[in-house]
Amino acid sequence: MNPEEREKLTRIGKQFQVPGEFHDGHRIKIGHINETFAATYLHYGTPFKVVHQTLNTQVFRDPEGLMRNVVRVTEHVRRKLADQGHDEIPRRVLQAVPARDGKFFHIDDSGQFWRTFIFVDGVRSYDAVETPKQAYQAGHAFGQFQAALSDLPASQLVETIPDFHHTPKRFERLLKAIATDEFKRYDTAREEIAFAESMAPHVARLVEAEARREVPLRVTHNDTKFNNVLLDNATGEAMCVVDLDTVMPGLVLYDFGDMVRTTTSRTAEDELYLDRVELEMPMFEALVRGYLETAGGFLTPAEKRLLVFSGKLITFTIGIRFLTDFLEGDHYFRIHRERHNLDRCRKQFRLIQSINEREEQMQAIVDRLS
Repeated sequence: MNPEEREKLTRIGKQFQVPGEFHDGHRIKIGHINETFAATYLHYGTPFKVVHQTLNTQVFRDPEGLMRNVVRVTEHVRRKLADQGHDEIPRRVLQAVPARDGKFFHIDDSGQFWRTFIFVDGVRSYDAVETPKQAYQAGHAFGQFQAALSDLPASQLVETIPDFHHTPKRFERLLKAIATDEFKRYDTAREEIAFAESMAPHVARLVEAEARREVPLRVTHNDTKFNNVLLDNATGEAMCVVDLDTVMPGLVLYDFGDMVRTTTSRTAEDELYLDRVELEMPMFEALVRGYLETAGGFLTPAEKRLLVFSGKLITFTIGIRFLTDFLEGDHYFRIHRERHNLDRCRKQFRLIQSINEREEQMQAIVDRLS
């Protein structure tokens, strides 16, 4: 850690109710939006670890509302875990540290929005799933998270990013980018555009199901990537669900769909060798088993019926977001090479094709385990 960062963390730490004096810290190189640091304080010689994190207020326009969501949700989950007799509760749910003024955030002199969480020790995250056991643990953890919140009214939370998973609106933006073609990239993405347009009949299915009240609005995570579950270093058990900035009203189907997208293929999000991209049935079966063991008790028949479709739709939604950003000049997602967003899109679309090839088998697994 350079002297400037050390001085900054020392200053920020004094704004929160952290016991002891700042001792050391380092940047955690995870996430694409927020700046995150792990810091150790010494309280009468005993180390106390926290995470200091900024929040990008260009992405999250209501940061105070977001933190109210986080505190309300984590306190609700913590009570549920205690009632159920779970041990190691501090390792199983995030805990925000209040600032000196009692709020759960601090705005520094430069206008940066900071929040602090107690560090979860003895765990790690993985960028890509490696084994069916890990897929099971991810499904189990996110299902347990949803189940704990199933009696928390969605109306009590604010929407941190409006229309985050609204596929029809994402599709409309794609069509606009195609028609405008401001950066003259249409020809480069001709095949991907044709595939996206072929999916048009399916884009509104979940939105329409919600409008008809076939599936209920619930409190959901909305960013259930595999790396948002922390696994115990020793046992591999899922301990804690993290990255709660998008916890808000939503459909459990969006959560399960993103689990399918990120937990059933051992390939990176920007995999270049598309022949490696496939939905692995052992991963899917383990994911479904873990998820239904914890979430199956509150899901409606309609939600269970749409689980497989949700995997396809959310993979498509993320794919067209990458494609749209490519056509619009790569201004949203951080890229590291030319056509990076197009590579990301191609991976998602190939995974959809793999889902199409296995859809009947996938549905049979859901039916058997429901």
